[in-house]
Amino acid sequence: MNRVLIIIGDATETVDTLYPYFRLQEGGFEAVVAAPEKREYQMVMHQVKPGWTITKEWEGYSIDADIAFRDVKPEEYLSIFFSGGRAPEYIRYDEDLVRITRHFFEANKPIASVCHGVEIPCYAGCVEGRRMATVPKCRFDLEVCGGIFVNEPCVIDGNLVSGRTYHDHGHYIGPWMKMLDEARATLT
Repeated sequence: MNRVLIIIGDATETVDTLYPYFRLQEGGFEAVVAAPEKREYQMVMHQVKPGWTITKEWEGYSIDADIAFRDVKPEEYLSIFFSGGRAPEYIRYDEDLVRITRHFFEANKPIASVCHGVEIPCYAGCVEGRRMATVPKCRFDLEVCGGIFVNEPCVIDGNLVSGRTYHDHGHYIGPWMKMLDEARATLT
């Protein structure tokens, strides 16, 4: 089992998606991009510019989804990554994505999340009592669903690793990759 799901939709943050995508490849894993439909998706770039109190957004690269949520058999995957950007705000309501998300939490497989990605496990009812990092504007989503907000670049809670924004990739992706290596080693 060498396959890892990366969850995206239109308006997924470019750096949040591509950094783990290429790290997975570098680590010898198969990065499988999953989305509402198997098609091309438009990613975005997010930045809070100096003097701004809100996030500026502009077009990033596009990316092809390898598989639609409805076709995912989560038992065939080692891990899942919830990318950030605005996509989680609307894809979290997809019943198949909820099914997939719950599988990874219930099976105690390695899970990583960044930025708005937290909104998916929140909606799926998987964060009760779990410590997670997320972008501060998603703190309410996490806490109202029973999670514990931690404002740090890397939060590890059992099988769950999270970061706040793409600025934290250098802090939380490494520990997640280590979890993946350990999980893969137990399967061989």
